[in-house]
Amino acid sequence: MKFIRYEGKRGTDLGVMTRDENGVVSLRDVLPNKAFADMTQMIEEIRGDELTLLQLVPDGYDKYPVEKIEDVRVLAPIEKPVHDVICIGVNYKAHGEETGVIREAKFDQPDPIFFGKRAIRILGGGDEVDFRSDIDPELDYEAELAVIIGKRCKDVAKEDAESVIFGYSVFNDYSSRKLQRQHVQWMRGKSLDTYTAMGPCIVYKSDIAFPPALHICSRLNGEPRQDSNTELLINDIPTLISTISAGLTLEPGDIIATGTPAGVGMGMDPPKYMEHGDTIECEIEGIGTLTNHIK
Repeated sequence: MKFIRYEGKRGTDLGVMTRDENGVVSLRDVLPNKAFADMTQMIEEIRGDELTLLQLVPDGYDKYPVEKIEDVRVLAPIEKPVHDVICIGVNYKAHGEETGVIREAKFDQPDPIFFGKRAIRILGGGDEVDFRSDIDPELDYEAELAVIIGKRCKDVAKEDAESVIFGYSVFNDYSSRKLQRQHVQWMRGKSLDTYTAMGPCIVYKSDIAFPPALHICSRLNGEPRQDSNTELLINDIPTLISTISAGLTLEPGDIIATGTPAGVGMGMDPPKYMEHGDTIECEIEGIGTLTNHIK
């Protein structure tokens, strides 16, 4: 079941995609007694029986009005996160090696590296990145699996991690590499306006085996760059959720970006960063492709 936020015939709406992904059914038609202001409110307030009903939509959408995907504009599923995005640094061994963070021949698993990414607005697929080359010309891409938290929780045990998840999405953690070096910590280098993108949908957790083992890749102007699998995470999703929630409350709609694999621009010799006019695609098996243009 794929949830999307979109501009349709009734304005901004939330919906479930049909199985063939050629259409969308509005939540207003399936749950006429509900009125969700945004995806975060839906995640927080949706009930088990309502989710069960929505899970019938992809294969039984003949019961409801359907808008064609080609007639709507798909938006970021969550435009304004409830808090800063929780990001994980160096969570694929090959990425740590290519960037020089991991230099030892033998790498022992470290504790997860968490940092916050401020996002005043999250871009959706098709949106343009306002590349501030005047501030930092070294703009990089990072394809990542995003985990969307589904309930308020704290001190979550690893074995209970899946129970607090709502679903998954594709995330691009745009990074200003020069700013990262200048400021030592990564918050500013990750947080310029428009440097966060997610979409095209949120896949409900029951559609993906846990923990996810999904092909993840990126392409710059059609050229393959990243190519890996989420099963290669150094610290897996149960570890991430258990660690970050120890003494820290997570809330519905919180986003955890789980880290990026090898193939980023800074890891090349010489580095190959993005430029004005480029198109970057991030794709994850079973979720979809997130495409943005660099303005």
